Amino acid sequence: MSVIGEQIKKYRIKLGYTQEQLGQMIGVTTQAVSKWERGGLPDTDILPRIAHSLGISIDALFGDDDENEMLNLARKINRMPEKDAYRYAFEICWAIEIGLMRDISLMDRFINFFSEEPRQSAELDDYYSKIMTDGGMATARISPDFRHFFLMTEPSDSIKKHISDPDALRNVFEILSDEKCLCILFSMYTRLNHPVTEDVLIRQTGIEKAELEHCMEILCKNCLATQSPVVTLEGETNAYQFSQESSVIPLLCIADEIVRNIKKDYCDFVISFERTKPLM
Repeated sequence: MSVIGEQIKKYRIKLGYTQEQLGQMIGVTTQAVSKWERGGLPDTDILPRIAHSLGISIDALFGDDDENEMLNLARKINRMPEKDAYRYAFEICWAIEIGLMRDISLMDRFINFFSEEPRQSAELDDYYSKIMTDGGMATARISPDFRHFFLMTEPSDSIKKHISDPDALRNVFEILSDEKCLCILFSMYTRLNHPVTEDVLIRQTGIEKAELEHCMEILCKNCLATQSPVVTLEGETNAYQFSQESSVIPLLCIADEIVRNIKKDYCDFVISFERTKPLM
C-alpha cells in the first residue's frame, strides 16, 4: 500500500465513510477508491478533491499530518470572505449535528439535505434538529434564509451549578417580557449602534418620555445600554448607546423556537432524545 493509499484509508475510516461514500464525494467510482487503498496512485489533479473530502491538507495525503486538524480548519475559514466563512461554518455545524446522531446510515440521507438552500415544504419553511444525550445536546434551525446552531457539552457535574440563580434569571426574562423594554431593544437592534437621544427613541417607539426613561434605567442597569448627557440647541438631554450584546439575539432565537413549538409551525427534521439522566 502506498503512503497516499494508507492516508486515504486512515481518514476515510476515521470519518466513518464507506469507499462508496467517499467515491461519491470525490466524483469517482468505489473501485477507484479501493484501488488507491490497495496501492494505486490517484491522478495529481484529483488530489485537492480527495483532501477536501477528507477534511485534510494535501500534505497530509503524503503522510505529513502532524499539524493540528482544528488549526487547518481555522486557517481555511480565515481565508474565506466573511459571508462564505459563516455559510461554511454552518455546514460544519450541520455535519456535527448529523454525526452526533451516532447512526452512520443517516449520513448519506441527511448530510447534503441542506448543503445549498434548504428544501421548502408546501406548508412549512422552518426545520429543526434536536439531539439530547448524556454527552450533551445540540440543536439547529435550518430555514430558507435563517440558520443557527447551539451545542453544549455535558459538564462533569450538574448543569444547574453553571447557571445563575433563579432570581437572576428571572430578572433577565422580566426585562424581555416587558413590552416597552422589548420594543426599545427591537427598535435599537434594527439600526447601527450610534448614540441616540431620548427624542429619537420616543419618535421611533411611541413610548412616553417618563416610561421611556424608566425602561432605559432598567436597560442601563443591566448593561444592555449606556447613558450619557448631551447638549443640544434645546438644552441638555440624555443620549443612549446600546451594547452590542451577543447573548440577546441567541436568547430571542431560542425563545422563538419555543413559540413555534407551541404553534406547531415548523418541521422536526432530525430528533434524538436518549438521555438517561435528568436535564439538570
